Amino acid sequence: MSMNADANIIAVQGHAPSHDERLSFAGQGGASGSYGSVPFTARHDQPGKRIAVPVRVEPKVFFANERTFLSWLNFAIVLGSLALGLLNFGDRTGKIAGAAFTLIAMFVMVYALVLFQWRAERIRQRDAGPYDDRRGPTVLVGVLICAILVNFYLRFVHS
Repeated sequence: MSMNADANIIAVQGHAPSHDERLSFAGQGGASGSYGSVPFTARHDQPGKRIAVPVRVEPKVFFANERTFLSWLNFAIVLGSLALGLLNFGDRTGKIAGAAFTLIAMFVMVYALVLFQWRAERIRQRDAGPYDDRRGPTVLVGVLICAILVNFYLRFVHS
């Protein structure tokens, strides 16, 4: 890769690195080696300067998003199976709990789809931001605890 190509890949806000700002690979003898020289990274730069680096998205990022989506769907299917068992073989309290778990399972499926699409779009746009969602799982756990507590309440009140 030539020096000009290196300057095009990593540029500091319209500032192409000069020869003094470059690092050489060990044993390459400066720019005469087969790899040329590499511009400084952000740690050697002055504070406040940004370095624009093209983001390379590897296929494993897309696959990780799909695995997470499938994991959420797996949880929703297990929860839906539990709800189906309560709806079919439960008494009045079991059917109420089964209906609640059915609604929660459908919510989880929709949530998983929205989150998958949101992450996939951000990956396609090569956005470097965090892809995690801290509120969704917390809300899900809270809703599940509420449904279980309602189930226990109904079980003790109607018994």
